[in-house]
Amino acid sequence: MVYSVSGLRLPCVLSVDRFSHGVRKTSSFSVLLKKDQFSWKIFAQKPSHDSDSSSVTVAASKKVLVPGSQDYGSSSLTDQLESPRTISDDPQVIHDIDSEEMKNDEKVEIEEQESVPSALANNDEEAHSEEPFVPFRRNIRTEKNEAKPRSIPPPGTGRKIYEIDPTLLGFRKHIDYRYAQYKRILEEIDKYEGGLEAFSRGYEKLGFTRCETGITYREWAPRAKSAALIGDFNNWNPNADIMSRNEFGVWEIFLPNNTDGSPPIPHGSRVKIRMETPSGIKDSIPAWIKFSVQAPGEIPYNGMYYDPPEEEPIINTYANFRDDVLPRIKRLGYNAVQIMAVQEHSYYSSFGYHVTNFFAPSSRFGTPDDLKSLIDRAHELGLLVLMDVVHSHASKNVLDGLNMFDGTEDHYFHSGSKGHHWMWDSRLFNYGSWEVLRFLLSNARWWLEEYKFDGFRFDGVTSMMYTHHGLQVAFTGNYNEYFGYATDVDAVVYLMLVNHMIHGLYPEAVTIGEDVSGMPTFCLPVLDGGVGFDYRLHMAIADKWIELLKKRDEDWKMGDIVHTLANRRWLEKCVAYAESHDQALVGDKTIAFWLMDKDMYDFMALDRPTTPLIDRGIALHKMIRLITMGLGGEGYLNFMGNEFGHPEWIDFPRGDQRLPNGRVIPGNNFSYDKCRRRFDLGDADYLRYRGMQEFDQAMQHLEAKYDFMTSEHQYISRKDEGDRMIVFERGNLVFVFNFHWHNSYFNYRVGCLKPGKYKIVLDSDDPLFGGFNRLSHNAEYFSTEGWYDDRPRSFLVYAPSRTAVVYALVEDEPNAVGKSLPAEICATVEEAAEPVKESEPLGH
Repeated sequence: MVYSVSGLRLPCVLSVDRFSHGVRKTSSFSVLLKKDQFSWKIFAQKPSHDSDSSSVTVAASKKVLVPGSQDYGSSSLTDQLESPRTISDDPQVIHDIDSEEMKNDEKVEIEEQESVPSALANNDEEAHSEEPFVPFRRNIRTEKNEAKPRSIPPPGTGRKIYEIDPTLLGFRKHIDYRYAQYKRILEEIDKYEGGLEAFSRGYEKLGFTRCETGITYREWAPRAKSAALIGDFNNWNPNADIMSRNEFGVWEIFLPNNTDGSPPIPHGSRVKIRMETPSGIKDSIPAWIKFSVQAPGEIPYNGMYYDPPEEEPIINTYANFRDDVLPRIKRLGYNAVQIMAVQEHSYYSSFGYHVTNFFAPSSRFGTPDDLKSLIDRAHELGLLVLMDVVHSHASKNVLDGLNMFDGTEDHYFHSGSKGHHWMWDSRLFNYGSWEVLRFLLSNARWWLEEYKFDGFRFDGVTSMMYTHHGLQVAFTGNYNEYFGYATDVDAVVYLMLVNHMIHGLYPEAVTIGEDVSGMPTFCLPVLDGGVGFDYRLHMAIADKWIELLKKRDEDWKMGDIVHTLANRRWLEKCVAYAESHDQALVGDKTIAFWLMDKDMYDFMALDRPTTPLIDRGIALHKMIRLITMGLGGEGYLNFMGNEFGHPEWIDFPRGDQRLPNGRVIPGNNFSYDKCRRRFDLGDADYLRYRGMQEFDQAMQHLEAKYDFMTSEHQYISRKDEGDRMIVFERGNLVFVFNFHWHNSYFNYRVGCLKPGKYKIVLDSDDPLFGGFNRLSHNAEYFSTEGWYDDRPRSFLVYAPSRTAVVYALVEDEPNAVGKSLPAEICATVEEAAEPVKESEPLGH
């Protein structure tokens, strides 16, 4: 299986010019993320007009999702001359900046640096480079694609954020310092590297590059005393291909083609770099390797030289996902897919987060060409493909990772405790290092350029932005928590640079940041002074549902639910999700499991009697998902299988794990039994899973028709703790949720904005969705004039217990819109305006 693939619904339309690989065909399409049509103003306009919730405060999760180191340590990057410069001597020192001097960009003075040439500046004129440079993989591009140069706009003023959020003025020194750092680094990149566009193409210089006359291999390892390229191609002889070092610590060797014209390193050859380091002789997989493989029965990975002939056959897994799962995602109504664990990682059960080879797609699922074929097929179906990229930390493996690459611990990472994430058991990048910036920026661009991904979900951003990594910190929304000495300015500046690069070169690309802290300006453009993400994952929502599912229905608070869902910053977009991928892993429980537990194994067949636990679980599963999508953000995320309440967790093949304290975590004898998703359960018309899947599909198609997630109009009119009712408007839709476990309400009045006739467009009680068919879909609902729940109009509905119903304004029928009921009818209706309760137990 391809680890974790999440279905997404995002409001954007992307260009298809960059979508094909080689000569594969691709078709034009139109998806929902109309990024070029929507300005920033349309998203979450002063969150909802809900008088009880703040438009600024961000809810803090009680469960700390992004833990980190307690011992900050200090940065000690020696031999500064090995790279152009270290970005800052002390990333935590915030210098005083006169805010008056910062008003105009022209007044921002950047300290002149000594002229320091690029580590790769004079590598283009070597004797063996007479032929034009050819990238690592010889792509066949269309003339149309070749003729479209990419450019990155210059930095803006960085001042618009103060208009959007005046509270930020109190922290102007910190934010202006941050922006000045970002601009200074941009100027230095322009000066020494020819601009961010060129700087982010490090993969065209470092690692293996191919030209007509041979192969060049380059590696940055400043502390190495000697280096040699070894592998199958030279019988692993360390004396055969000795590398030379330039003044910046970049080692290099050129291998000419064989006499018959064949490449000096055959495709599929194992390769390593042997270095004499301060800690001894070390054989390492090249840091910029494009493919690595773990041989059966072996623990370390092998770096593979990947340059396949055109006729190479396609292998499994990526191809299976392409053919079997992508059509399912399209049919269900999602318009994007987020693929996790793409970057190669040696520890299978790390879920892809202990990355060893940053430029290599995981060989577990097939070859690089298989992945490209998957992405091409997704584009043909009109699906965006986002990659879960891990730049927040790296595997601590020495044999097949970046750790101790040149024999020193601070090569790519901070030294001491600052460079170790003790809870994640991994290494932490030094974002103040010039060559680390080159590596990470180029890595992001590599996946966009080479594989045609449409953007990224950046993992662990909270851990990156703070020296405490979010560990045991309950963010309250106080701005002092975001702009102070606990903020890792180097890391934030890197995030600004990578977003600036991505959105400059690929304006259609999407970036989503996993941040639990609620950092202000996180999803505002870099040119306006923000960090630059398009979306923030609304991580508090999933935690809130788990918190509530541990309580009795009687203890659920409607205001608490609404506040958590609607609590996001003005103009900053969020991706909402009811449950995360972590809940589908062994050791945790999905929402469906929390609701129905072991009853799911015995009572999900339609020809067998149900139970109160199953009835309650199916009803609430639908309601939780719809209210999350309806009120939680501008995008919606679902982890595969959760759309129909998959009955089992995902468990990866693993052996026993012995912890440093001696405790042993039992493995599963490397079993693949539960390393899969049973999609057949959601398709079976004799199982109750089918109804849950049908409802999820109906939600996506409702959004596709009405675009309610991107509507500027959002108003929460009712949070009734006694009736257990929540009513809100989004776009031209009115959402009515009755969370009561047995009370149903006749003639229940709900407020609305626009006059006219309303109809039911989605009903969780529909038999198609496993409901009890208590509502007539032929009924018409006419608004009446008069203020109710702070709305200028209202209409009467029947609200069955544990049911969610969506009403739409009928705009395509004559005389339906713009008119309310006549006065004489209104008088008759008012007589029955008091809701009547009907008790009908539905599981408890």
